[in-house]
Amino acid sequence: MIHPARLLGAATAAFALGFGGLATLQHRAFWSGRFDLGNLTQAVWSTAHFRVLEITDLQGRQISRLGAHFDPLVAVFAPLWWVWPSPSLLLVGQAAAVAAGAPAVYLLAQKHLESAWSGLGFGLTYLLYPPTQWLVLDDFHPVALATPLLLWGFWFLDTNRLTAFALVAVPAMLSKEQIGLTVAAMGLWYALRPGRRRAGIAIAGAGLAVSLLAVLVVVPHFAPGGGSPFSSRYDAVGGSPVGMAKTAVTDPLTVVRAATEARDLSYLRDLETPLLGLSLLSPATALTALPELGLNLLSSTRTQTSIHYHYSAGAIPGLLIASILGAARLRRRWPQTATWLPRLLVVAVIGAGVLLGPLPLYRHLPFGSKLAAEQHLVGAHARAANRVLLAIPDGAAVSATDTLGAHLSGRERIFSFPVMRSADWVAIDTKRPSYLDAAPAHAEFAAALAALEAGGRFELVRTEDGVRVYRRR
Repeated sequence: MIHPARLLGAATAAFALGFGGLATLQHRAFWSGRFDLGNLTQAVWSTAHFRVLEITDLQGRQISRLGAHFDPLVAVFAPLWWVWPSPSLLLVGQAAAVAAGAPAVYLLAQKHLESAWSGLGFGLTYLLYPPTQWLVLDDFHPVALATPLLLWGFWFLDTNRLTAFALVAVPAMLSKEQIGLTVAAMGLWYALRPGRRRAGIAIAGAGLAVSLLAVLVVVPHFAPGGGSPFSSRYDAVGGSPVGMAKTAVTDPLTVVRAATEARDLSYLRDLETPLLGLSLLSPATALTALPELGLNLLSSTRTQTSIHYHYSAGAIPGLLIASILGAARLRRRWPQTATWLPRLLVVAVIGAGVLLGPLPLYRHLPFGSKLAAEQHLVGAHARAANRVLLAIPDGAAVSATDTLGAHLSGRERIFSFPVMRSADWVAIDTKRPSYLDAAPAHAEFAAALAALEAGGRFELVRTEDGVRVYRRR
């Protein structure tokens, strides 16, 4: 009989190859965007060309990526760019990194449930979990790398290897500004163990310090005009970290109402149902997901309360590990659950995947999810776009609509149409509206396109199937 560890290894490799390939196909089919695959591609390109983390923002200014998010971890891709200069590098690397979290889940489940087969069950659950799968298909985001790093962090804390924990916690905190809060929560979780109070509090303090430094110092320093460009998402509950804390004390009902809207409850349901509610049986562990979940629930941006985006990256580890410890608690009380519970969990997460997941095959099943089910198909429109974009020289300053911009961001200047500034080339897809050119901004987009064609400063060089490329006269 094949050992469960080998089966998990095969599943992990299949996930990395399958989802890396699926993400790449979606990119080739022109479903990725300038935001966010494109601007992170530009950050990697710039770093590889010794312009560290430089990007072009929405207003057409050259800024540091740190002025948008505290995610310098993306710079690790720069040396790889010299070998494979393609946005696909980021997509494939992201899928492989996320897959690498499965062995940590396996080890923790094997230890606490005293069964390698239980370890396999929970490892497969992580790979089949719809939020995990959506995480690697939502373009590319450095925070996705935090998911496997935090999972290994739980394993190292659980086995009291603090040096190894530091080696994964530090890069995790460099993946996005709020991950330091997750590390702080993990420190408090560790502090609950006998004899681990000092170490746990030290970890919590370090994580909190990193997040505060990122939010209050680093991002405002690099952001044009200072302040976080995303603070308006939290205006209803105070905006800034200080304002949010003040609202929580002076008007807690406002915070409660903001976090319990219908979409918030649906989001929590989609996170918890595939795990059969097991994480609720280990509340101290589940609370390590609270920093990420809290920020999502309080945000006015609806994408943050959807499993279809990357915003659950910091919550997935805590929920998975809490589910393992919750299952261990059940096993201690009812030993007979040790045999069938991991199997039931795999069945449940497969069923949840059919209803909520991103795999194209699900659309053929009864009640199967059809969201993004055909985005991997490289059709005639994508082939036409590829041919038209060949007219644009490498390195030229270009203004592009969002889906085209994802393919043109490996250069010093890439503007988001209708911003053109110093662009010598303009690339527009009139058939596939997306970020900035879809409703409600479509009227502005249409007016800008009409002005471009009537202005005389640019000439149409190539067009096919609604994709147009213009060159400055």
